[in-house]
Amino acid sequence: MELIKTFGLFVVTALAEIVGCYLPYIWLKQGKSAWLLLPAALSLALFTWLLSLHPTAAGRVYAAYGGVYIGVAILWLWLVDKVTPTATDLIGVGLCFIGMAVIIFGSRAEG
Repeated sequence: MELIKTFGLFVVTALAEIVGCYLPYIWLKQGKSAWLLLPAALSLALFTWLLSLHPTAAGRVYAAYGGVYIGVAILWLWLVDKVTPTATDLIGVGLCFIGMAVIIFGSRAEG
């Protein structure tokens, strides 16, 4: 159950980071309102706070989080950018999840 909770927290964290970066991107690239920078900054602050909720070493959290971030980014590509992920996108996400599992489960085995 703890693993599912942690994974869910990583997904929410990834969304906060992506939104925090996407809003300035559309301001710069699509000429949207500069007011988008305010929710972007709040979203990035939320991202930082969410990362701090994990009890283990920060470096390990960031490494494991990176795998989830990549998966959420590809999901964002599909749902928001309306670009269908390629087979290599999906294979890459799978490899990242395998790497993330090695980091998470390996650290538990080593104590």
